[in-house]
This record gives sequence, structure tokens and C-alpha cells, in this order.
Amino acid sequence: MLSDTELLADPVTDSAAAIIVAHNHPSGSLSPSKEDVEVTKQLKAAGETLGIKVLGHIIFNQKGYYSFLEKGEW
Repeated sequence: MLSDTELLADPVTDSAAAIIVAHNHPSGSLSPSKEDVEVTKQLKAAGETLGIKVLGHIIFNQKGYYSFLEKGEW
């Protein structure tokens, strides 16, 4: 998994105002892992520090998706 610094490097370079983070779970599970939850918290905090709004985090697989925002975990 990429670090917060690596995930935000391009948005910083591109002067992005906001981003949406998405990744796949090839295992088939859409449930966020402990690491997914922790990274989401860290990204939101890092984005606030850098002035880049993190609008959402989506986990997807071939059958569907899990949105932290839609599940009220944002």
C-alpha cells in the first residue's frame, strides 16, 4: 500500500483542490480492513494540512463497491 506522502504527491504537484481515493480488493471482500480505515483517517488529516480536500474513499471489486461516505464513515 502506498503511503500518504505517495498518494498525495501528484495532487500536490498538480495543485489539486480535491481528490477521491479508490482501490480494489482482489480477494472479493468489500469490507474495509483496519489498514483501510487507518489510511483513510491519515489521508483526510494530511489533505487538510495540505489544503487538499479528500472527498471520499472507495473500495471496489468485480461485483460492487464500498463507499466510506455512503456508509456514513466519512
